[in-house]
Amino acid sequence: MSFPSTRLRRLRKTVGLRRMTKETFLGVEDLVAPLFVRSGRRTRKEIASMPGQYQLSIDESVVEAEELYEMGIPAVILFGIPAKKDKMGTGAYAADGIIQKAIAKIRTSVPEMTVIADVCLCEYTSHGHCGVVKKSKDGFEVDNDASLKLLAKTAVSQAKAGVHIVAPSAMMDGQVGAIRKALDDAGFKDTCIMAYSAKYASSFYGPFRDAAESPPQFGDRASYQMAPANVRDALREVELDVEEGADIVMVKPALAYMDIIRLVREIHDVPVACYNVSGEYSMVKAAAQKGWLDEKETVLEILTGLKRAGADMILTYHAKDAASWLS
Repeated sequence: MSFPSTRLRRLRKTVGLRRMTKETFLGVEDLVAPLFVRSGRRTRKEIASMPGQYQLSIDESVVEAEELYEMGIPAVILFGIPAKKDKMGTGAYAADGIIQKAIAKIRTSVPEMTVIADVCLCEYTSHGHCGVVKKSKDGFEVDNDASLKLLAKTAVSQAKAGVHIVAPSAMMDGQVGAIRKALDDAGFKDTCIMAYSAKYASSFYGPFRDAAESPPQFGDRASYQMAPANVRDALREVELDVEEGADIVMVKPALAYMDIIRLVREIHDVPVACYNVSGEYSMVKAAAQKGWLDEKETVLEILTGLKRAGADMILTYHAKDAASWLS
C-alpha cells in the first residue's frame, strides 16, 4: 500500500517534478522598484542603512530606470528628497519639484515603463510629518482636512508631469476620495490611484527615513498610521479606499503582515500590492553580509511568500537583484 505521504514525496523527488507541481509563480513582472531622487547631477549617494540602495540625481534615476526596464521590471515608484524643506511641504506640489522633473525625464527616456509617485508630505516638510501640523492641547496634531488639499494638489502636479499612478501614503482620512476628485476635475480621469490603505506604524521603516531624510522632528506617526495589532481596522481602511476610488490597494509593511495581505485578497477584487519595506530589506542584507543567510535563496523565498499570500505586485528594494536571479 502506498501511503499518502509517500505519494507527496514522490512529487518532490526531482527538480523537474518540483517545477511541474509548483503552485505559486514569482516573476519579474510582479516587482516594483523604489527610487530615491535628489537634486544635483551625476550623483549616486549610497544609503548607509540600506546597502546597495542610493539617493540618485534625476539623470542617474533615468539611467537606473532604463536598466530596470531592460531587466524586465515594469515599474518604479519615486520618492523625492528636495533641496529645501518647509513646514507646508511646498516641494511636494511645486510644478518644478524634484519628483515632477523626474517623472517627466523618465517618461521621455523609458516611455514603456510605468511610473508611480508617492503622494505624501513627510519628505518635504521641515517637521517630517505626513501632513500639515497644528498646535493642540496634547502639543500637536496633524490637520487632516488641510492636509487633504495639499495631497490632492501634489497628485495633480504629478499627473501634469505625466505620472501613470499616484500613491497616497499619508494615511489621512478621505485622501483617496479627495485625490480622485481633484484628478478628475483637472482632466486626469485615467490616472490611477494606488492607495497605501493598510499602512502600519511600524518599526521596519527606520532605514527609509534615513534614505528619504524624513524622520519626524517631534512626536511620531502613530496617531494617523495603523496600530500593528489591528486587523479589522485594516479591513475598514481598505474598504473605505476602494469605495473612494482606489484602483489598487496596498499593505505596508509586507513580511510581518502577510495575514492582512491574504484577508484583503480574499475580500476585495481590486489588485493588491504590498511593500517589502526598508527594514525588511536591510535585515536580510545585514544577515547575508555576516554569512548567516544565503541572500538569493532568502530573498526569493520572501518574495514568493508574499505572492503566495495574495500580492499581485510587490514593491521591493530587492527588485534589481531578484530580476537578475529570476532571468
